[in-house]
Amino acid sequence: MFTQLLSIFLNVVTPVFALVLLGFLLGPRLELQYRTLSRTAYYLLIPAFIFNELSRIQIDLNTASRMVTAGCLIYMATGLIGWIVARLLGLSREMAVAFLMTGVFGNLGNYGLALTRFRLGETAMGSATIYMVTVNTAAFVVCVLAASWLRNGGFGALKSLLKTPGIVVLPIALFFPATGITPPLMVARISGLLGDAMIPMMLLILGLQLREARRLEWGRVALAASSVRLVGGPLLAFLLIPMIGLDGTQASAGILQSSMPSAVLTAIIAMEHDVVPTFVTSVVFASTLLSLFSLTVVMLFCEKSRVKLGSAALLRLDQAVVSVDDESPASTRRT
Repeated sequence: MFTQLLSIFLNVVTPVFALVLLGFLLGPRLELQYRTLSRTAYYLLIPAFIFNELSRIQIDLNTASRMVTAGCLIYMATGLIGWIVARLLGLSREMAVAFLMTGVFGNLGNYGLALTRFRLGETAMGSATIYMVTVNTAAFVVCVLAASWLRNGGFGALKSLLKTPGIVVLPIALFFPATGITPPLMVARISGLLGDAMIPMMLLILGLQLREARRLEWGRVALAASSVRLVGGPLLAFLLIPMIGLDGTQASAGILQSSMPSAVLTAIIAMEHDVVPTFVTSVVFASTLLSLFSLTVVMLFCEKSRVKLGSAALLRLDQAVVSVDDESPASTRRT
C-alpha cells in the first residue's frame, strides 16, 4: 500500500504541483503578467480545449446526463454541507456563505484535468471535461447568487455567464458528436494545438494566482472549510456515483473531479462581492496545499475500488483490448 501511495504521489500529483510551484516561484523573476496569461487562457485555450475534447467525444446521451447529474449533485451537496458546518460552528451568515462557496466550487479545470490525464489517460479527458463544464457553470451561478443574496445585489454578473467563451463554444462542440459529423481537419488541428497548451498554462497561472495571496488566515476554521471540500467531496462521490449508475472511466473521472481543492475563481468572486475575501483566499491556498496528500489517498482508494466501480464496463474494455492485441500480429504479418 505504501508503495502505491508513493507511486501515485511521485508520478501523478508531484508533476502537477511542480508546474504550480514554477509559476509561484518564477513568476516574479520572469516578470510573467498574470492578467495577460489568464486572458489568453480564458479567451483562447479553454474554449479550444473544450471544443477539441467534446467535438470528438463518443458517449451516449443517457451516460452524459448521468454525469451531469452526478457532478451537480455532489458539488451542490458539498456546498450545503459547508453551510451547515459553518452554522454548527456558530459562525456568522457571511462566513457560512464563504463555506458554501469554497465547498461548491472545485478546481476542476487547471488542476483536475491535469491529474485526470496523468492518472486515467487521454480516454478519460472527455468525461473530465463534461464534469468541468457542468460543475463550473453551476458553481458560478450558485456562488454569485449566494454572494448577491448576502449583499442584496450583483445579479448582473450572471449575464456574463452566457458570454463566457467556454460556454459559447459548448453547443458548437456538441453539434459534431450529436450529428455524427467529423470536425474539419483544419479546425481540429488548430483547436488541438491551442487545447494542448491549456493545462500547463493554467497550472502556471494557478501558481501566479496563489503568489498574489498576500495575507492568509490559518486556523481551525480555514481547516474546517478545506476539509469540507477535500473530504466531503470524495466521500459523496464514492457514495453517489455508483447509485447514479456510472462505472468505469466515467465513475473514476467523476470521483477524481469531485475531490479537487477550492477553485481560485471562488476568491475572485469573494473579492468582487466582499464576502470575507481574505478567508476565502486562505481556504483556496490551504485546500490546494492539503490536496497534495488528500488526492493521493483518493486515487489509491479509486484503484482499490476499481472492480466495484468498473464492473461490466471495465470487463468489456479489457476484452476489447485483448481482442485488438490478438489481431495485431496477424495484421502485421499481412502487411
